[in-house]
Amino acid sequence: MNRIKELFKRKQNDILSIYFTAGFPKLEDTCAVIRELQNKGVDLIEVGIPFSDPMADGLVIQESSMQALKNGMNLRILFQQLANIRKDVHIPLIMMGYLNPIMQYGFDTFCKDCKAVGVDGMIIPDLPFKDYLDEYKAIADKYDLRIIMLITPATSDERIRLIDAHTDGFIYMVSSASTTGTQTNFDQEKQSYFKRIKAMKLNNPQLIGFGISNKSTLAAALQNASGAIVGSKFVAILGESKDIKSAVEELLKSLSE
Repeated sequence: MNRIKELFKRKQNDILSIYFTAGFPKLEDTCAVIRELQNKGVDLIEVGIPFSDPMADGLVIQESSMQALKNGMNLRILFQQLANIRKDVHIPLIMMGYLNPIMQYGFDTFCKDCKAVGVDGMIIPDLPFKDYLDEYKAIADKYDLRIIMLITPATSDERIRLIDAHTDGFIYMVSSASTTGTQTNFDQEKQSYFKRIKAMKLNNPQLIGFGISNKSTLAAALQNASGAIVGSKFVAILGESKDIKSAVEELLKSLSE
């Protein structure tokens, strides 16, 4: 069974997913970050593919992408780095990136290489749902990979039901239509959005991301979904910490105090 499916079968609540940019702060840090996050009890990891024009990302992740690209990170190197990751990493790994670098690499080749190194799925924020249905889903299914779709407060109930019917992993609930990393708390409008989705009783579990940065935003996410995704907060800490172990410890401390 796909590790994403296994995770949600085993654990329905309080799931913590962490995003980081591959090749940041240093090119060779990717696997060390993954191992340290697993060691500290993180449930799911999103490995960010650096891209020069990350339109959904805030400044922190944009800058980490630029640094990773300067360091020489690309998909070929990333797959080389991940070649032996499954010797000691057992939690689900998801690639997160924009369509452009994936298409340059070749989508079928990308999926084949994901499967070869033990990646379980992908999040492609700029992949249109129609294209996913018409073309990309069948290729991902061939390699037992899950493509995770995003929804926002502006997504209609009809579209959400359609996404729920045609995906099989989890649904990424973007907390707002803004870029990542721009919130310190969730206002009434966002709380209403969370409650609306919860009331729909979807088949797929949901994780809430964009703006999870402290104890209160984490608690709000965990109250309204199966779990939370933390990205910008960790990337910012990673860029400032003396080492990876300290960065992970500081992140978990910031989410619990």
